[in-house]
Amino acid sequence: MRRLWVRWTLLIVFAAFVATIFVSLGEWQLDRLHQRREQNATVTGNAAAPTRPADQIFTRPITDTDEWQRVEARGTFDADHQFVIRYRENGSADGYEIVTPLRMATGNLLVDRGFAALPRGSQIPAAAPPPPSGEVVVVGHVRRNEHGRSRAITPVDGQIRLINSEAIAATLPYPVLNGYLSALSVEPPQIGNLQPIAPPELSEGPHLSYAVQWFIFTAFAIAGIVFFVRSDLRSRREAAVRSAR
Repeated sequence: MRRLWVRWTLLIVFAAFVATIFVSLGEWQLDRLHQRREQNATVTGNAAAPTRPADQIFTRPITDTDEWQRVEARGTFDADHQFVIRYRENGSADGYEIVTPLRMATGNLLVDRGFAALPRGSQIPAAAPPPPSGEVVVVGHVRRNEHGRSRAITPVDGQIRLINSEAIAATLPYPVLNGYLSALSVEPPQIGNLQPIAPPELSEGPHLSYAVQWFIFTAFAIAGIVFFVRSDLRSRREAAVRSAR
C-alpha cells in the first residue's frame, strides 16, 4: 500500500503542476479576449464619432484610446522629405506605404498618404510619388507610433519599416507632432493609386476557444488522477481476491 501512496502522491503533484500551467494559459487567453474586446470597442466608438480638427487631437502623445478617430488636417506637404514604408500589409495585399510630413499652422504632422500594392517579385520603389502641391485638406485616422528595434524605426535612404514620429523627426530639419495621420482622403487628389489603410478586423479571434481548450485539458489532468487511483485500487482488490483462493 505504501508504494501506491508514493505513486499517487507523485501523480497528484505532476497533475497539479500541469493543471496550474493549463489554467494559467486559459486565463491568459481570456485576458487576450478582454483586450481584443476593448480594442474593438475603441475602434467602433472612435470610427462613429464626428470628424474633429487635427489640432484638437495631436496635442499630446497618442495612445491606443486615440486611434481610429477621424480628423481633418490642413497644410502643405513637404515633398522634399518623404519616406517609403517597406513590407506592409493592407487586408490580404502586400506592398508599401508612403509617409509625408504635412506642414500645418499648428505644427508638423506625419501623414501616411496610403498603401500601394506590390505585385509578387516587384521591387519596392526607391522614391515616393510626389504629393499634391499647395494647400491640401487631409481627412484620416489617428494612429499612434509604431515601436520596434532601432533599425526598424530609423530611416535609411528614405526607407523604413515602422512609422515612429520620434525616430523620423530626428532626420527632419523641424519637429513633428507625436503619432501620425493615416489618410482616408486628400484634396486635391493625389497620384500613385494609393489606397487608405483598412482598420483592424473587428473579430474576437480564437482566444475564447483556446481558453476553453486549456480548461478542458485541466479537467483531463484531474480526471486522469481519478482514473489511475481507481485503476490501482481495482487491481489491488483483484490481487487480494486471487490470493484468497
